[in-house]
Amino acid sequence: MPTILLVNGWRFFFYSNEGSEPIHIHCQKGDREAKFWLDSEEFEVTEAYGYQLSPRDRRQIKKIIFEYFEYIENEWEKFQKMRNPG
Repeated sequence: MPTILLVNGWRFFFYSNEGSEPIHIHCQKGDREAKFWLDSEEFEVTEAYGYQLSPRDRRQIKKIIFEYFEYIENEWEKFQKMRNPG
């Protein structure tokens, strides 16, 4: 579970056992956790699930993801290459 970002107490990371799912990011802060899909073509972020999140948490997470969108995409590509070399 490589952590790629720590922002405002939120840890953003990937899970290594999710097969061939499209680009997404997990985030966690205390007992709150979420997963968001990233649509590179449409520059959109969609919540896949969220546990213990307030509306404010959701807004804050999405704002962070949009701010680091390209960075997350690049880290996703590196992560996928590391998982599937060749």
